[in-house]
Amino acid sequence: MSEPVKVTILDREFMVAAPADEREGLLESARQLDARMREIRSAGKIVGLERIAIMAALNITHEMLQARDQAAGSDATSDRVSALNQQIDDYLAHVEIPAELRRR
Repeated sequence: MSEPVKVTILDREFMVAAPADEREGLLESARQLDARMREIRSAGKIVGLERIAIMAALNITHEMLQARDQAAGSDATSDRVSALNQQIDDYLAHVEIPAELRRR
């Protein structure tokens, strides 16, 4: 069941509905967004709450996409290592290895 949660972003309060088990995640998200928007505002190059919010959203989305791409690359590397291990296992299954070189 969703319950209203009060979050504060740039000194403005917002009520957001969230399931009880997602409340802490929502609060942490709001803290992160608030911090990011404060950084953008303090840089002084962007004026207006709406523009600050859009820049924060773009920055956060860009970071999320980079992290997703890195994770996908990690999965591809893991898949490649698994395939190479399988090739080695297949090769070793058909090769006679001298006793002194076998694993103990």
